[in-house]
Amino acid sequence: MSLKINIRETADATILDISGRVSLGDALADLRDSIREALAGDQKNILLNLAEVSYIDSSGLGQLIGSYASVTSRGGQMKLLNLQKRVNDLMQVTKLVTVFETYTNEEAALKSFAKKK
Repeated sequence: MSLKINIRETADATILDISGRVSLGDALADLRDSIREALAGDQKNILLNLAEVSYIDSSGLGQLIGSYASVTSRGGQMKLLNLQKRVNDLMQVTKLVTVFETYTNEEAALKSFAKKK
C-alpha cells in the first residue's frame, strides 16, 4: 500500500493527513517533500495525522525525527495526531513519546499550537 498525503491548512498549523505505511522507499521521500513544502510557506507548525498509518519501520521513525529537527530548527513545532495502537506502542518502546507531543483530538492539537505563539 502506497503512502498518501493530504495537506490541509489552518490558522494554527499545516495538517498532513497520512495514510498507508511509513517505510523505506518512495514513501519517505514523499513524506519529507510534503513537510518541506509545508515549511516553505508561512506556516511553521506541522500536525501529522497518523490515523490511517498502520505501520512505521525504523526508516520511517528516522524520517519523523529528521523532520522534527527541521521543523524545530525553523522555529516551528511538529506534533502527532491519532496514533493507531501499533504505532503508539512503537513510540512508547522507542521512547519517542518523550520527544513528540501526541493528541487524539484534532481541535485540542490545534489549540496547543495557538497557545505557544
